[in-house]
Amino acid sequence: MDRLDELHVFIAILDAGSMASAARKLGRSPAAVTRILGTLETRAGARLFERSTRRLTPTETGLRLADQARRLLADYDAALQPPGAAAPRGLLRLTAPTVFGRRHVAPVVTRFLALHPEIQVDLTLSDRNVDLIEDDIDAAVRIGPLANVSLVARRLGAVGRVTVASPAYLDRHGTPHVPADLAGHELIMSTSVRSVAEWRFRGEGREHVVRYAPRLRMNDVEAVLAAARDGFGIARALSYQVEPDLQAGQLRRLLAGYEPEPLPVQLVLRSSRHMAPRLRAFVDFAVGEFAALAVIR
Repeated sequence: MDRLDELHVFIAILDAGSMASAARKLGRSPAAVTRILGTLETRAGARLFERSTRRLTPTETGLRLADQARRLLADYDAALQPPGAAAPRGLLRLTAPTVFGRRHVAPVVTRFLALHPEIQVDLTLSDRNVDLIEDDIDAAVRIGPLANVSLVARRLGAVGRVTVASPAYLDRHGTPHVPADLAGHELIMSTSVRSVAEWRFRGEGREHVVRYAPRLRMNDVEAVLAAARDGFGIARALSYQVEPDLQAGQLRRLLAGYEPEPLPVQLVLRSSRHMAPRLRAFVDFAVGEFAALAVIR
């Protein structure tokens, strides 16, 4: 058995999360992949994965070996590159939130492709946080704190959380000037953001929590903003989601002095080590493109 091939299979298992998935990806039988992993564990003198019925979890030894294996495989591939083949090439799989991706990420991708004719991009816009390993994603744009601290993130900017209502609604019900004024107002809840019926604000040196019993809950932010434009009540959304309505005068910004800290926008990767040249090129380009934006609108 080729020792580099053992490492290649090991990394495939690690990235796929199971031996069956790795076998499909490699075009080999599950039995062959299981046998190769067993041989490598014997050679390493330690278990590289903890087995469960659903997933394989790398051990500390497995994680150390993975770093070294990726380095060795990357060096091996680089050594085999023919002269003049330094230009990044190949397929990049990216994902981003739907509205943010449409407004900000897709234009960055097209400008990037104009500079790199040998690269192809598969961009999936979805408000679901996909699993980078299971869905074979190279990089994901995420908004907010990361739930998985093992992932690597590059900061792109931040987005604000904005409270808005239509001029017609405010004419009928009055304009709230402090968070406590929201009591008695119709507040539209976006269940795509969180399931707890509360809004948090920050001002006057402390946090303000507004708990409410919404009569209208929706899991789509565009529907939430449509209800706000129609004058049903007060809504909350991210700055880039409401900016067109604010510019058009269809919605007004409320409680600007009490807005919470902006949420980070991050480009999330599986690992920062031994990235393919095409992924490294995109990361550097995206960070540069977003660098001029403090709060993204």
